[in-house]
Amino acid sequence: MELLQKYNVAAPRYTSYPTVPLWDSETFSEEQWKHSLQQSFAEKNAGSGISLYLHLPFCESLCTYCGCNKYITVNHGHETPYIDTLLKEWELYLQLFGERPRLREVHLGGGTPTFFSPDNLRMLLTAIFDTCDILPDAAFSFEGHPNNTTAEHMQALYELGFRRMSLGIQDLDPVVQHAINRIQPFETVEKVVKEARSIGYTSINFDLIYGLPFQTQDSIRDTITQVMQLSPERISFYSYAHVPWVKGNGQRLFSEKDLPKDGEKRALYELGRSLLQAYGYEEIGMDHFALPGDELYTAWKAGRLHRNFMGYTVTFTEMLIGLGVSAISDHWQAYVQNEKNLAAYQARVREGRFPVCKGHMLNGEDMLLRKHIQALMCGFRTGWTRRDTDCDAVIEGLQRLREPEQDGLVTVTKAGVTVTEKGKPFIRNICMAFDARLWRSEPAARLFSSSI
Repeated sequence: MELLQKYNVAAPRYTSYPTVPLWDSETFSEEQWKHSLQQSFAEKNAGSGISLYLHLPFCESLCTYCGCNKYITVNHGHETPYIDTLLKEWELYLQLFGERPRLREVHLGGGTPTFFSPDNLRMLLTAIFDTCDILPDAAFSFEGHPNNTTAEHMQALYELGFRRMSLGIQDLDPVVQHAINRIQPFETVEKVVKEARSIGYTSINFDLIYGLPFQTQDSIRDTITQVMQLSPERISFYSYAHVPWVKGNGQRLFSEKDLPKDGEKRALYELGRSLLQAYGYEEIGMDHFALPGDELYTAWKAGRLHRNFMGYTVTFTEMLIGLGVSAISDHWQAYVQNEKNLAAYQARVREGRFPVCKGHMLNGEDMLLRKHIQALMCGFRTGWTRRDTDCDAVIEGLQRLREPEQDGLVTVTKAGVTVTEKGKPFIRNICMAFDARLWRSEPAARLFSSSI
């Protein structure tokens, strides 16, 4: 409990370094980004190929725990115009690249990708795939809502090469589901999983969340016990990020008094983690567990696990192109984010312009710190070269790790840093020690959710 109180501070989740709120957008130039992207594509497309993320933002109802960029509507007339905009945006990239992309990874995120009809998803993806060379080991995945992911959706995507699916389960307790406005009985989830298995999907992920309103140790235990009947290959066990000051009234449909308090929330995490491990799941990264034999576990054991804006992945590419409203692109030397407002995003694309609203060009120090934070997030360790220990930001980060080292969270040697088993739940705090831009800017604590 003492460690929880000490380290339960606002901290980033480190899907990137620098994190999005700390990008230096004032010195960012879209023309500089386009020039560097063009140069980077020529190199990286010939090497590992590229990854593609498609943000499909529509949902039929609001889940009140959700912090994603989404648009709530039951009007499916939005599908075709949005697809047209995505394809126009992709054409802007193709014109800039000047040659066919070699596609290694595709992920459909949201929102709710299965809001779109199977025929419309097929039309969108076929149009993109026709412009690419798909690599033999390409990995395609999508996110689905159990209530609207049909066998027709899964069959259409399977025929296009998708083999991985992630389902947003969150919690199976009826009281919790009612509070977060996501009613999906176990039988609904079971039906989708059985259909996916029969079609041929080889890796299914469940998203679970701890810290939701009205959760108890009994409800966490019951949820995980039910989940184990379906044996998903991967489980993401996330901390609920209560940030209503960022996401508006959507997270104010229940009161803070309904949320588990710090010690109670920590107990939920410890219980869930121990149950998952007892059922044979290995902790392979922050919030992520996988069964031995799954590709994510294999990549972690081999030191090949990668993390980007799509989360943990087994495929390593240094170029990720994000299409759609609010989507983020990364070509290793630079980040850009698209317009977050749907109308503004569509208007810019109609005008034949890249719909970016902000970006960041990484300098040498950024690249160095990104490497170490990435290593810690993916393998719970990082190593040094002489160049690293000559960097002031690394030296300052090591100084900040003195107290975590005394608390038994990390082991620091001349060769590098290793996170202990005790320290794994505090990985965000450990990475934060090397977040030079955060320490220099001293942003308001409300930029980020609590680390535990």
